[in-house]
Amino acid sequence: MERVERTFTDLGGTFCIPVEELRKKSEKIRAYIFDWDGVFNDGAKNETGSSSFGEVDAMGTNLLRFSHYLRHENMPFAAVMSGARNTISFQYGSREHMHGVYFNVKNKYLAFEHFIRQHELRPEAVAFFFDDVLDLSVAASCGLRIMINRKANPLLRDYVLNNKLADYVTAHEGGSFALREACEMIIGVRGNYEAAVRERSHFSGAYEEYFTEREKIPTAFFSWDGAAIIPGTV
Repeated sequence: MERVERTFTDLGGTFCIPVEELRKKSEKIRAYIFDWDGVFNDGAKNETGSSSFGEVDAMGTNLLRFSHYLRHENMPFAAVMSGARNTISFQYGSREHMHGVYFNVKNKYLAFEHFIRQHELRPEAVAFFFDDVLDLSVAASCGLRIMINRKANPLLRDYVLNNKLADYVTAHEGGSFALREACEMIIGVRGNYEAAVRERSHFSGAYEEYFTEREKIPTAFFSWDGAAIIPGTV
């Protein structure tokens, strides 16, 4: 545990709570929610209004889910949330077999409520990866909060820290593999990073079992119609 703390602190990451407390929080997690813009990327949009992701971060999210599977012997729930319509997030969500992809939901707390109700989860059982103002209502409610750093908003970072809305702030920024850093930190604190990498790299029986289960997950898409969260057309 001390080695993991030192590794990420030396990198420039900030543990906002004691590492042992973060570990205990991680043990209660049964679901992972990822904001999209600013988390998987730097938030820049292309001409269609979409923003991309990198395979380095995608591997991180997959290792995180696999690590959870090794630890708890069950598949964690997972979702992507965006306040915009982002077609590349649809591709990622489908490919990675996320349980849900939420889009055009400006009030992300409504998406969060829908997600935990749908999967019968307690708020403290959810880990949330976020970067900006629109995410703070969810960060205030869930069990484990990871803020993706951005040097351009030091006052927001101070606000988040002063109001105890994050448990860890990454050293890297969105678009510079901050999500991979966050995933590796959680796996490291959980204590099975080497096992997860070894099993994944050899496509072991455990990973094959996990992958088979993951591929069975149908990705559901949801949006906001002005009055409620409804199934979305992508």
